[in-house]
Amino acid sequence: MSLKRRSFLRLSASTAATGAALFSGLSSFTKTSGPSSTRSSGSPGGPDSARILDDLRPMTDDVVPITLEERIARIQKAQRLMTENKIEALILDTGTSMQYFTGVGWWPSERTMVAIIPAKGEIKYVGPAFEAQRLRELMKIGTDLRVWEEHESPYKQIATAIKDMGIRMGNIGIEERLRFFIFDGVKKEASHLNYVSGDPVTMQCRLIKSPAEIALMKKANDITIAAYKAGVALLHEGMSPADFGAITADAHSRLGAEGEIGVNFGQASAFPHGSIQPQHLKKGDIVLMDGGCKVQGYSSDISRTIVFGAAPTDRQRQVWDIEKRSQAAGFAAARIGAPCENVDIAARKVLTDAGFGPGYKIPGCPHRTGHGIGMDGHEWGNMVLGNRQPLQPGMCFSIEPTIAIYGEFGIRLEDCAYMTEDGPRWFSEPSPSIDQPFA
Repeated sequence: MSLKRRSFLRLSASTAATGAALFSGLSSFTKTSGPSSTRSSGSPGGPDSARILDDLRPMTDDVVPITLEERIARIQKAQRLMTENKIEALILDTGTSMQYFTGVGWWPSERTMVAIIPAKGEIKYVGPAFEAQRLRELMKIGTDLRVWEEHESPYKQIATAIKDMGIRMGNIGIEERLRFFIFDGVKKEASHLNYVSGDPVTMQCRLIKSPAEIALMKKANDITIAAYKAGVALLHEGMSPADFGAITADAHSRLGAEGEIGVNFGQASAFPHGSIQPQHLKKGDIVLMDGGCKVQGYSSDISRTIVFGAAPTDRQRQVWDIEKRSQAAGFAAARIGAPCENVDIAARKVLTDAGFGPGYKIPGCPHRTGHGIGMDGHEWGNMVLGNRQPLQPGMCFSIEPTIAIYGEFGIRLEDCAYMTEDGPRWFSEPSPSIDQPFA
């Protein structure tokens, strides 16, 4: 996804009336707006913008947060995996994994704050003393908080906490995003311990989503689709990518989320993550959009590609249709027990058979077909050649085999899927055609 990775707010639920109203406005995306239009050229505002955006309502009324019981079950699973992998304790830095297991959301700073999950026993926290009361407000699992004053070493407190867990030797798991200065400080304080990757624990827990997690991701996708419909209905000649981003950020906010949809026009759409060159929308441009939001910390990620202000050329339609077939082939290849790479292989074969590539060569798809998704927009479970991880129920991932043609345009259709016992299901329904971006 091309938008900036942001800290998103909670959100949820859609209404059929809102979706229908927005979809009815999409007929205008092929109509251009000249200087005399009621739309404000080069500005995200204007009468149409106010009308369409004012019709949006929060879609958050029926969101069900992750329960305390589910978080406790996650910790219990982590402890089983730690025992299986001979890991005595797992250190979590501030960020996604800490929030996943404990529900504690904390910002990363130079002041160390960690959670420590032992293979046996109760979780412990280490944080700044002046933040102790705030931390205790957030702690719902475990009560043991070790604090350090501004002139003291947090690493000594971490080492002592591990010792107090009865751990005198063995492996200590380090989660993937624990920052080096924390790892280095702990290692110096407890050099007798062996430090290993925590991936066998964190990855195996977070890779498989529960029904509650999938419901939150489905809601995030529903909200982003509604924001897309508003944004597409408000495309107008002369607008910049920043204009479109402002409109879609506003739309997400009105729908109950913090999110945004990035966009690139014309030749810039061939760059998978955009160009630094100035862009202003004009008739006949390919418009490639990519964005998402979060609901209770769970992500959406959707891309759509259309032609603005004119009927698609034969070339645009042909390449779009190849992209559509490639995405569909990737989805069809997602089968329980099959390796993740099969999705990439199937999607890329459609492109190669059509004369693109081979491999990552341009014109063609210069990147993997998809990435895992969950609390982070990009997680484990990539759909890429060489990933032999078997697909399992609860795995979630994008399918987005871009076709990039430098000097012309790019086409990307991205929707995310989740695996069930019966095969894959879409979080968002793919675009039916270049003329109809939404199902």
